[in-house]
Amino acid sequence: MNHREPDRVPVMCQLALGHYFLHCEAAPSDIWFDSQTFAQALIQLQRRYRFDGILVNIPGRPPDWKSRIECHQRNPDGERLRWKSGLQTMFPPDDNPQTFLSDGGRLPRANYRSVDLHDPAIQRIPGYVWNTWHTPELWDIAPGADLSDPAAYAAWFTAALEVVQRSVSDISVHVEIFSPFTHLMELFGYEQALMALVDVPKLCHEALALFTRNALAQVQLYGAHRPDAILVSSAFAGAGFISRPMYREFVMPYEDEVFRAIRGKGCKSYVHTCGAIGDRLDLMAETAVDGIDTLDPPPLGTVDLSQAKAQYSQRFFFKGNLDSVNEMLHADETTFERAVEDRIRIGKPSSGYILSSACSVAPHVKPERLRRLTDLAERLGTY
Repeated sequence: MNHREPDRVPVMCQLALGHYFLHCEAAPSDIWFDSQTFAQALIQLQRRYRFDGILVNIPGRPPDWKSRIECHQRNPDGERLRWKSGLQTMFPPDDNPQTFLSDGGRLPRANYRSVDLHDPAIQRIPGYVWNTWHTPELWDIAPGADLSDPAAYAAWFTAALEVVQRSVSDISVHVEIFSPFTHLMELFGYEQALMALVDVPKLCHEALALFTRNALAQVQLYGAHRPDAILVSSAFAGAGFISRPMYREFVMPYEDEVFRAIRGKGCKSYVHTCGAIGDRLDLMAETAVDGIDTLDPPPLGTVDLSQAKAQYSQRFFFKGNLDSVNEMLHADETTFERAVEDRIRIGKPSSGYILSSACSVAPHVKPERLRRLTDLAERLGTY
């Protein structure tokens, strides 16, 4: 990340939650809702795969979360939690959990045609709260709290990060926050949010400014613990969702403020954007971000790693570019190893490259394939 030559190309993949559910001993509900258990799952698989870093990609949880459950069922299809409020959370054995209303309906989102951004209640709308934090039952923050104030957050917010940092000493520890643009998408739902960008751009800018202030508060909270890097998750800012002009208008200025705050905390920043981003690396370079994550290659995305390195190797550190579907999940051994060798060959010169899946490692990627990443980096990636 500092563009200093290491002993070898580092390896660090973000794992899908379903991968943890399938390959750790703890129940999926405990991994998802218990800060200690989640942290231990991160550490367990980091050690198993010999990764050089850990990303703590969800915030901490209240330690008394189980007291809010009315019923907990386990069956071959997964787990079901029924909360005392009537909401229910479903845990497939190999995928992210989903929370529904008591009748099985989807959680409501804000309506961009009628939302009042000055009403603190918008930050407690179940569909928005669930997808960016956790179920409303676990929302221990006062109803009228100002989430741009770090003091408004409960102490458990950084709990998972703290457990990881106490438990490891020889690897890089990162933590994740959501981009203001991701918050906008979650508030209204993806389809409605994209319509809002066209129909009510002024409202979108007001919401993005609000979410930027909240993100800055979280940078303050995490930054106090001095992680090695803070990842800004901006999954929906690629060309599959928005154009270059929209990216410049609705993403860049708000993320740039977050990146500068991260730098002010003495941490490295990098941004996770899925899919087609080859047409906006130059725009990313205009912000203060230090690194780029995913770098999906064709056909999932549009980034050619050799071109990106040639143009931006001194500007960014890069992490990713292995097609998590076609080169990791479904590929035969020869195709997989050839792809890994190719990324090491391209990424290694002048350092600044972390060998990784482009997006999250799919739940059913074989564990031995992930261990092979580090084997190949040790054989081919030494300096």
